[in-house]
Amino acid sequence: MDRLTPLLTQFSLHAGVFYTGNICGVHDFREDAMRGHIHLVRRGSAQMIGASGEVITITEPTILFLPRPDTHRLIADDQAGADVVCGTIQFGGGGSNPISDSLPNVVLVALAALPGMEALLSLMFDEAFSEQCGSQAALDRLCEVLMIRLLRHCIDQGLTQSGTLAGLADSRLAKALTALHADPAHNWELTEMADLAGMSRARFAARFREVTGETPVDYLASWRVMAAQRLLKQGLQLKHVAYDVGYGSAGALTRVFVRKLGCSPAAWLKWQQQSHPSSR
Repeated sequence: MDRLTPLLTQFSLHAGVFYTGNICGVHDFREDAMRGHIHLVRRGSAQMIGASGEVITITEPTILFLPRPDTHRLIADDQAGADVVCGTIQFGGGGSNPISDSLPNVVLVALAALPGMEALLSLMFDEAFSEQCGSQAALDRLCEVLMIRLLRHCIDQGLTQSGTLAGLADSRLAKALTALHADPAHNWELTEMADLAGMSRARFAARFREVTGETPVDYLASWRVMAAQRLLKQGLQLKHVAYDVGYGSAGALTRVFVRKLGCSPAAWLKWQQQSHPSSR
């Protein structure tokens, strides 16, 4: 069962590596509402100081991922420094999304917990200092592979706080969620979802809300609205979008859209086009 691919299909992953090499001293990073920040310490020690003054000390090869980064600072020794990879991570159009929203403010994972990482890191550092064409694109793609492996680890180890990834970390709920993600237009009934999870209706509904923070019906509606947003940005007509995400009419989708987002699909799309002209 592939729990992650349908999620990444809906919220496509984009990485942008902006530094690979040795750092010394203090390096400041600004708050970023649209993208997460990833800092991979391959060699040496470093400290991360968050906006509220919390200090994380890194003494072994480690991945540090901030899904919703506030202003923060990396500090490495002035003499020895630290070998790092720094990049940005964006899911879908950026901003709030079920992937980053499911994670704690800081995800800290030792590279030793992620098998096979040394070969990937060697490739990244080779590309970083390569003068061949396409090296930046290769670096970005390798960082995306790194992020997928980190997300797998977060799901497998339950490093989630609630929401979609927490549901996917639950072996029973994951069966229902994976099916729902793959086919949101299906006429899902609570009994069918519970059967997929191998649970009674009542137990499934209670467990689903406990883990994800939403009822199954509300989660399905939210997922359909997010799928509709992606299709609307692609230029599809509302009546076709409604059918594609599981509603019988444009009016039915509009009612759910307003309930979830507080505005109509047309108003949301206009705002989207004004705020992000490049998405048109």
